[in-house]
Amino acid sequence: MLEDLRTLVEIESPSRDLDALQASAEAVAGIIEERVGGTAELVSSDAGPHVHWSGGGDPKVLILGHHDTVFPLGTLARRPFKVEDGRATGPGVFDMLGGLVQAVHGVASLDDRSGVEILMSADEEVGSRASRSLIEERAVACGAVLVLEGAADGGAVKIARKGCGTFQVSIAGRASHAGLEPEAGVNALIEASHQVLAITELGRPEIGTTVTPTVASAGTTDNVVPAEAKLIVDVRVESAEEKARVEAAFAALTPRLSEATLDIEGGINRPPMPESASAALFAIARDVMPGVEGTAVGGGSDGNFTAAIGVPTLDGLGAVGGGAHADHEYLLVDSMAERANLVAGLVRTLQRS
Repeated sequence: MLEDLRTLVEIESPSRDLDALQASAEAVAGIIEERVGGTAELVSSDAGPHVHWSGGGDPKVLILGHHDTVFPLGTLARRPFKVEDGRATGPGVFDMLGGLVQAVHGVASLDDRSGVEILMSADEEVGSRASRSLIEERAVACGAVLVLEGAADGGAVKIARKGCGTFQVSIAGRASHAGLEPEAGVNALIEASHQVLAITELGRPEIGTTVTPTVASAGTTDNVVPAEAKLIVDVRVESAEEKARVEAAFAALTPRLSEATLDIEGGINRPPMPESASAALFAIARDVMPGVEGTAVGGGSDGNFTAAIGVPTLDGLGAVGGGAHADHEYLLVDSMAERANLVAGLVRTLQRS
């Protein structure tokens, strides 16, 4: 497993870099074919190639993950793959190349691989717009989904996820000289300030809804009333009702300054994954690995999509470690075989269903 993990980490596979993702997909396909046999298909998309493998027979379970990572090319030179003191480090080891490798080796340990499908997408880190329809299609066909995203703290699997999305608020005003006639302008930065305060009020953290402005930009130089401003807002919700409420509230935002205009884009593209979606699969996981814990988390994954269309989904089955998207990202090596065996045990049970 460490050999295969090194291979994938050292290729580097940042989202949207089509050449890098092509090389990564070819390597993922090669590892799948070497370890489990058969043919892994590269499915072309505008976001790069997804990798799909089938063990044949009546589809029973979809093993789902992604091979794109958040780190730009060149990160490897600064942070090379290494194994030290029981930890593997390097860009993407935890999110989620380690889980990908564990899944492949879990399936490889099975004498019977019929009914099993593996799908590794190329664009999960940037919203899965090019892979969502394929993911949903294969999830419905298989009837159960195991998501190999990194485990929660302490190795817990993820039994529920918040819905999440991003909104962009673009503000148009009018430029003027900041010293000679500021009153002739329409200050987009002041309008943006009003909107930040109004948007922040949409959060209801007591029921799990967070609405967090994360990026703001405005203006061109220090003596010009800014004519444009932009806000980016992260939103997380636990229920479909809150998704609808927040999206409606963004659509209803109105300017506070006369002559300013707003343009609202985005939405909550990953619907909430309720705990009910994972209940049956989590019970199986606890039979396979007694004592494994389950927890609800705020981050989203492709499991949000499969759960939302009614397909039983269990997430967080991948690497045990931490530091996703950060320089201190790591994977605990001693957990790799145990997690691969957890995947294998889940698959065996689902094959009999």
